[in-house]
Amino acid sequence: MLQKIEATTKFIQQRTKFSAKTAVILGSGLGRFADQIDAEHVLPYHEIPNFPVSTVEGHSGELIFGTFRGKPIIAMKGRFHFYEGYPMEQVTFPIRVFKQLGVQNLLVSNAAGGINLNFRVGDVMMITDHINLFGTNPLIGKNHQELGPRFPDMSKAYHPELCAIARDYAKIANILLHEGTYVGLTGPSFETPAEYRFLNIIGGDTVGMSTVPEVIVANHMGMRVFGMSVVTNNGLAIPEGGNQHAEVLDVAAVAAPKLEAIFGKLIESIG
Repeated sequence: MLQKIEATTKFIQQRTKFSAKTAVILGSGLGRFADQIDAEHVLPYHEIPNFPVSTVEGHSGELIFGTFRGKPIIAMKGRFHFYEGYPMEQVTFPIRVFKQLGVQNLLVSNAAGGINLNFRVGDVMMITDHINLFGTNPLIGKNHQELGPRFPDMSKAYHPELCAIARDYAKIANILLHEGTYVGLTGPSFETPAEYRFLNIIGGDTVGMSTVPEVIVANHMGMRVFGMSVVTNNGLAIPEGGNQHAEVLDVAAVAAPKLEAIFGKLIESIG
């Protein structure tokens, strides 16, 4: 894995001299944020050695290097999922490369099902903790001390300082920003009514099929992490037609401005 990380990092550095301390991962239906980036260089995933290719609708599959409100960032327009058949090492591979490129802060977003009774479709939630129900962990296997410790601490997986910036800004901007726990499952099937009730009982507020592996690896490498969910469906009140991915994308697109505003403030604050 170390050789792959080095090879991919060198490939990117040969294509662009652009550097940034902050990287953003855009989830399903949230790619509009990328349109506000003043792109200096764009690399399709299929051109990057050792990068998987996103196969999910709503995930374009581009690595963007540019500035957002004058601040340099790297953005993943589309991510990789365990349910696509990729091993955890590949799902989280971009995070490893980001660290080698000098990234210190990782902002992650996702479209998620709401399982907190106080949440409504279209709301946004700042992730303050998560529950890993993937049945595996991206750090299983040989640990490379060059990347991080064998047993990384996860007590502050979502960095308190970044959460405080978002919390204060949301109040000033009059944005309803929930806070809570994200539950990560493999997917790709949506959860059953019983599963939604179970996740609510164990303390989950939103549920989705991503984010947790990336956050674990980012913490393993000493990066500061901030995460947000856009509530795209109500898990405890499933519509008569059931949950549909197209509807998830539609809601995410409508709610995206709230996420963009908070991400924008964070990027301005941390540079």
